Amino acid sequence: MATPLNVLGISGSLRKASYNTAALRAAQELAPEGMSIEIASIAEIPHYNGDVQALGFPTAVTALGDKMRAADAVLIASPEYNYSIPGVLKNAIDWLSRLEHQPFIGKPIGMIGASMGILGASRAQYHLRQSFVFLDALPMNKPEVFIAQAQNKFDADGRLTDEPTRGFLRTNLTALARWTRLVQAGQAATAK
Repeated sequence: MATPLNVLGISGSLRKASYNTAALRAAQELAPEGMSIEIASIAEIPHYNGDVQALGFPTAVTALGDKMRAADAVLIASPEYNYSIPGVLKNAIDWLSRLEHQPFIGKPIGMIGASMGILGASRAQYHLRQSFVFLDALPMNKPEVFIAQAQNKFDADGRLTDEPTRGFLRTNLTALARWTRLVQAGQAATAK
């Protein structure tokens, strides 16, 4: 039996009825055997300011960094704002990148995105990939999940009801488990 995988889910949306947060809840439900997903909030992370950092990292930043370091992988669900990622998500990434023992280094990353448009937050995911190059994170390449016209795929309670999308998400999570184990094996071999 493989060691359980602990995944940290982060939504790039603060909206209470966020489709992306709902997609993370669906991921919790659809995760393969042996994978658990904890959803963490970025709502309490303040705007990045070097003067604030000089006084000490905010508790919300250090707590999220600790959770990320402890996780085997990270799953980010992000909407698309103006062809890119939301400012709150970029802000959280900027804060986390400044922590000692930066938590993105060597971390397997999965990405999904939901939007009301027809491209399903695809451009946001490509911008996330660009940020992860500098951070030495290890984003999974495929399969990609772009939940287009999300308003038609979730019910009023925020449950993902579209069966093809549920299948895509299930396949993505299974691939994330494989990717995470591959990264872990490579890191273990390098450490010897």
